[in-house]
Amino acid sequence: MNSEKRWSKRPRTLVFLLLTVLLLGSCGSRQAVTDVSGSPRQTEETSLTGPAEPGSGEEAQASRSAEPQSSAAAQSTTEAVPEEAGSKAAEPHGTAPAAPEGEERMIYAHVGGKTLRILPAENSSADAFLELLKRGDVTVEMHDYGNFEKVGPLGTSLPRNDEQITTEPGDVILYQGNQITIYYGVNSWSFTRLGKVQDLPQAQLKEILGSGNVTVTFSLRDAGASAGL
Repeated sequence: MNSEKRWSKRPRTLVFLLLTVLLLGSCGSRQAVTDVSGSPRQTEETSLTGPAEPGSGEEAQASRSAEPQSSAAAQSTTEAVPEEAGSKAAEPHGTAPAAPEGEERMIYAHVGGKTLRILPAENSSADAFLELLKRGDVTVEMHDYGNFEKVGPLGTSLPRNDEQITTEPGDVILYQGNQITIYYGVNSWSFTRLGKVQDLPQAQLKEILGSGNVTVTFSLRDAGASAGL
């Protein structure tokens, strides 16, 4: 009898346990549903609050983009300085300086105690001759040619600006780039003008140069003598 009562109570206990398990499982699924339904809201809130942050990033990016502009401005300012230096470096060198105001450039040819005043031509050949004379006097052994000129070697070459010329007494000519000639007569050829003897008649020029060989010293210094003395 007692054993029958024990067996009759067991099914009830099992049913109670099953109901308990079902209830616990139901509570767990509801909680899971709540968590699942809550996560999108959390995600949505995050998405709503999140975009505000990139605003500060855009401002930072804007400030960063402004930095290269200031750097570029600084660079352009820096580059402006060498331009001024470059303009100084572009100044010409190697040409004869301009004579003081009111005073002409002049070359002096010293011949046997007399001095010929030669006004240089306006070309690169005469400028080069002046530069040569700045380094020192140039003495040339000159000989007569054609009974109208004295000619001799310079010992160096100068730039040529040849043109067809009919010479006059007093013309100082560069011939073939390396010979200098003082004309006391007339001749026609392709020459380069170096200068012109000033204020001296043909007869007096011919007398000073003589009939044979002559030593002529070209200089930028006036020795104090003149053709008229």
